[in-house]
Amino acid sequence: MNRIAITGSSGLIGAALRERLSTDRREVVRAFRGNESDPSALWNPEKGWVKPGAFADCNAIVHLAGASVGEGRWSEARKRELVSSRVDATRVLIDHLATLPQRPKVFVTASGAGFYGDRGDELLTEESAKGTGFLSDLVEGWERETSRAAEFGMRVVQLRFGVILAKQGGALKKLLLPFKIGAGGPIGGGKQYMALVSLEDAVGAIIFALDHEISGAFNVVTPQPATNADFTKALGKAVHRPAVVPMPGFAMRLILGAEQANEMILGGQRVLPRRLEAAGFTFQHSDVSAALASALA
Repeated sequence: MNRIAITGSSGLIGAALRERLSTDRREVVRAFRGNESDPSALWNPEKGWVKPGAFADCNAIVHLAGASVGEGRWSEARKRELVSSRVDATRVLIDHLATLPQRPKVFVTASGAGFYGDRGDELLTEESAKGTGFLSDLVEGWERETSRAAEFGMRVVQLRFGVILAKQGGALKKLLLPFKIGAGGPIGGGKQYMALVSLEDAVGAIIFALDHEISGAFNVVTPQPATNADFTKALGKAVHRPAVVPMPGFAMRLILGAEQANEMILGGQRVLPRRLEAAGFTFQHSDVSAALASALA
């Protein structure tokens, strides 16, 4: 795949992916959002507009666009925005790709381990059933929409990312300051499992999906699941500070609201990347300590 279009190219994963593709000497088409009057804009999903010829001659699409589930409280308006930025935007994109005389061969899309919901200690693979809750419903709708690309001859790969560990953005960036001043610690008891992955492995999984004849849903998480207590201990060690100041669950519910806190922070997902490893992908960082060491290097 030598000409690859990326939506969400300015985000955490998108920026790292662009750098990697450039190193590999592949041509990247950045799908900037904007109004029709903006010459650099290629689409505006809110208005249902895609610039004619925007994706002409692209071998592949990597679809990463979507509002962050971790930014802001989940008001009803915010939840509608999260759904629209994923489900509705994907519909606009695929409807346009379906009209092209020569369509991309592969459609790789971000998805989320939130598909599985709060499952405690249950081992979860791609064969596991959908969970319950807003995030689970959001991912299901998102994947259902991306699956439509297969109807138009594209190979579809849905990458269910865990929390991306990178110091330049995402959850880890927010946590670094309290941990560096010794105010970090386990949340809600720390027994809940966390689905995590290093930024390098997240990007590597996208490249792997572009270059290998795989399709369907794949978990992109560290092969060795970690609890919140494991994560906080490893992060404290990485920044050379104690990680013993607990954050009770009720405090998180007050800060974020019960629904968001329960689904994003206090719920557990013990996810394994079974299909990805079976396809031949090798993780650079197989556990939380290695992933954090890479992120903070």
